[in-house]
Amino acid sequence: QVQLVESGGGLVQAGGSLRLSCAASGRTTSSYVMGWFRQAPGKEREFVLGISWSGGTKYYADSAKGRFTISRDNAKKMVFLQMNSLKPEDTAVYYCAAAASGVVANMRDEYDYWGQGTQVTVSS
Repeated sequence: QVQLVESGGGLVQAGGSLRLSCAASGRTTSSYVMGWFRQAPGKEREFVLGISWSGGTKYYADSAKGRFTISRDNAKKMVFLQMNSLKPEDTAVYYCAAAASGVVANMRDEYDYWGQGTQVTVSS
């Protein structure tokens, strides 16, 4: 089993930045693909970013390109989501997810473990 705990969410003004963290525990996740998803009120959970176990491959949703970056520290079992130039439409609960398949995918079903989420609210 893998447990994921997100942190770093909060309220920020449009144009601001936030850095989300995801701490993994349980089975080693160094070989897992890690991803970030988000879910806004009344909407489906959507893919934001994914990263391979080595960090060498990253997969960005169009909404994240140029503004968000993903990174990981396998030694500390941490994954990070740096969000810059935030917009009100980025308001959502952000979830960290882990995939044992090793494939950097944007499909929710490809991920095996999920955190509880952290709220990000961007005011205009």
